[in-house]
Amino acid sequence: MIRAVAVVSLLILLVLVLYVPAAHPPERFLAQLRAEHEAAAAYWGGEPATRMLNRSLRMQETTAEITPIPAAKDAPSPAGVNGAVSREMSSVNQRLFNNAYFRAVDALLLLASYRFATLLEWLPELTVFVLAALVDGGFARLIKAKEFLQHDPEMFALYASLGIAALCATVIGFVLPVRLHPLLLPCVPLVVGLLAGRAVGCFHRRG
Repeated sequence: MIRAVAVVSLLILLVLVLYVPAAHPPERFLAQLRAEHEAAAAYWGGEPATRMLNRSLRMQETTAEITPIPAAKDAPSPAGVNGAVSREMSSVNQRLFNNAYFRAVDALLLLASYRFATLLEWLPELTVFVLAALVDGGFARLIKAKEFLQHDPEMFALYASLGIAALCATVIGFVLPVRLHPLLLPCVPLVVGLLAGRAVGCFHRRG
């Protein structure tokens, strides 16, 4: 069951990530980014919002180094290469990568970077809750093993599947150009930590 949920979730994630840039122009992602930055500044304050924006820009610069879209400075030099061939290769690259779809991909990555930076902004504080949930689940499993209480493999599969679905839904939320409440992404570690703790508590422990 867990494997099936993971495979289906990943397939849906892949299809959506490839489809969304084709369905929306680059301006849609940039407008969504501006709206979410304004909402974050109003909800969290100017300083945290600025930190999240700066972090997302740094991540975007890193992403630009591995993106398939070539930059002009990376074009091959005509020296030692037939000039006509070099110009034709450059023209092919421009036609292939310099189009609306790949510009939308770049804008999507920028929006996803900002949302991921929002998650990272509060992750250190939320990690304490996640660790507490995991420790609580570990103690619950240990107590069940010592008291010979029945474990629940079905509930373990349910909680693990819900955790996988929550993680995939979070990644999908990173790329969809829809309005997200500033409090939504920071709540993701809380939900995943709670599900992980419950799954650990139901996992069968062999004595």
